[in-house]
Amino acid sequence: MRDVSIIGIGQVAVGEHWDKSLRELGYLALSAAMRDAKVERIDSLFVGNMLAGELTGQEHIGAMIADFAGLRGVEAVKVEAACGSGAASLRMGYITVAGGMSDIVACVGVEKMTDRPNDTVTSALAMAADNDYEALHGLSFVSINALLMRRYMHEHGYRKEDFAPFAINAHANAVNNPYAMFHHPITSRQFAESKMIADPVSLLDSSPIADGAACVILAPTAIAREFTEKPVRIRASTIATDSVAVHDRRDPLFLEGGAISAQKAYAMAGVGPGDIDLFEVHDAFTIMSALSLEAAGFAARGKGVALAAEGQINLGGRIPITTMGGLKARGHPVGATGMYQIVEVATQLRGEAGHNQVPSAHLGMAQNIGGSGATVVTTIMEGN
Repeated sequence: MRDVSIIGIGQVAVGEHWDKSLRELGYLALSAAMRDAKVERIDSLFVGNMLAGELTGQEHIGAMIADFAGLRGVEAVKVEAACGSGAASLRMGYITVAGGMSDIVACVGVEKMTDRPNDTVTSALAMAADNDYEALHGLSFVSINALLMRRYMHEHGYRKEDFAPFAINAHANAVNNPYAMFHHPITSRQFAESKMIADPVSLLDSSPIADGAACVILAPTAIAREFTEKPVRIRASTIATDSVAVHDRRDPLFLEGGAISAQKAYAMAGVGPGDIDLFEVHDAFTIMSALSLEAAGFAARGKGVALAAEGQINLGGRIPITTMGGLKARGHPVGATGMYQIVEVATQLRGEAGHNQVPSAHLGMAQNIGGSGATVVTTIMEGN
């Protein structure tokens, strides 16, 4: 296998893009990444997306985006793994370059969500749950995470307010991210008083739906410096799964898919949790931040919330998370989210994160989750 590096990154500001179609968003991110990599052609295109068919009436988006970008003729396919589709597309691109099937590969994550009513979007998102045993009985992802959060609080003795540091940290970091949806900080009082959605999950526990697209260009590490002075090497790209339905898991409060994916990534990269300088968690809800930190080995069982309370997840802490706002404040265009995480880690490792720069960042990790933990994609990257 060949070593693989990121030679270009591109992204669109997350938000409500009323004037842009799905194909336009994908094209904008792709073209930005190609300019950054100084390439005019690619060999393959992998597009991560979850909801295009349901919300825009458009499938076959790999070929559609390739055509719209003037790349007709290239290999182009859609990759779907629920909310983990973005990083799953990177995984496919990584395999293609590592296996010598292509030299220059683009991986795009794209989603268009805000053109449809909220109840339609909620129903579409529920397709990532188990329809027969969860969604059919009225469980949405908000309610599933509310059940997990309530049980976590019961098991470990936390209060709802103890989750505030996750949201406060995300919003503080989004202030300096021009691609984030929200640019305002929040306080612990605002968190405590925020509107309840599904007790104990409130509005400020939850990430917003959004439109967006992000992209990376991959190439063999051996030729990466022909395109950029700041290649970012992919040390590991792994996927693991768990049951789709939470009630079928051995322990609902342990992301076994996340733990397996992380351990496979650590083994592949030859590192451990103590070597990682920053970690982009899939903070669709604050409870997921805690569970991800524990599954990836950054905190013991039941100590993820305590880690946040101690300030260890902040930019100057032991393991900075959501360094550019995370899903909570950057926004969560589901099929694109994993690719935004990859771009953000690459930005840190290139030393280009501005006021949010993690000092001396050398190894970064991202974990993109599909559903409530049924698919987990872990990526470890290394800077110069």
